[in-house]
Amino acid sequence: MTAAVKTSPDLTSRLVNRILGIKPLYSLAKHQARQMMIKRSEKMGVSWLKEVETLKARNWESDLAEVQNPQLSYPEYYLTSFHAYETGNLSWQAAFEVEPAAIAVHSKIWQDAEAQGDPKLRQSYHDILSSQIPHEPQDILDMGCSVGLSTFALQKIYPQAKITGLDLSPYFLAVAHYREQQHNCCKINWVHAPAESTGLSDASFDLVSIFLMCHELPQSATKDIFAEARRLLRPGGHLAIMDMNPKSEIYAQMPPYILTLLKSTEPYLDEYFALDIEQTLISAGFNAPTITRNTPRHRTVIAQLSG
Repeated sequence: MTAAVKTSPDLTSRLVNRILGIKPLYSLAKHQARQMMIKRSEKMGVSWLKEVETLKARNWESDLAEVQNPQLSYPEYYLTSFHAYETGNLSWQAAFEVEPAAIAVHSKIWQDAEAQGDPKLRQSYHDILSSQIPHEPQDILDMGCSVGLSTFALQKIYPQAKITGLDLSPYFLAVAHYREQQHNCCKINWVHAPAESTGLSDASFDLVSIFLMCHELPQSATKDIFAEARRLLRPGGHLAIMDMNPKSEIYAQMPPYILTLLKSTEPYLDEYFALDIEQTLISAGFNAPTITRNTPRHRTVIAQLSG
């Protein structure tokens, strides 16, 4: 069975896409989106610029060497501009700015949440994991782990588990490796590999977690990643996905200007919003998932592999 794919964005989205097709306007939108996040962060007392300068001053050679796979070939979809960075996730600047950006972006999820929006978002996801997954997973894979924010959060709620953090950006993983040393926590296995072809062993995990990654993927990659997750899970294991909720009224009512800024930093957003995630998971071999709204604009999807 093949999941249905919608390919026609609505009128507002088509207009925004036409605007973003004009390179000077696209560049301006990316610049404006970035400046908006920095200003929001600094206004909350989160020193975006100071933190980045502190990280830049370090020598990252050993951290990078510890995690990087120099033989890795990057999928074509990844070699594009993400989040207002010309080289996408393959840069130190992108890696150094993940943490303040997460705080800035998630500060507006709930009214007056400010800097607590990001930890509150993660907690809302973990509350659903704890309620819907009856047995604590012993082996966890955090796909698209970025600089480890989601990985360390998983480690906190599952302290006895062995955790692997996987990402395509060696720069993100180098920062994650550094943060692990700062946290002085249990050893995490950092893996530099594509999520659709991890190289990890069959049936080696009880939980595969994907936190805010699917909206950054074309549909073809999402399907391949779900197939890989199925291969990696033990019978009865769970795939858990926390991401933007395309059915949220917030996105439907978003002013065109804000939508333009958002889409300038998320090249595959139309494909993600058109994805029938329930049917795609079933087609990948999972049981029908549960889909739970965990914030006004996010959802948690949990699919189990038959035991």
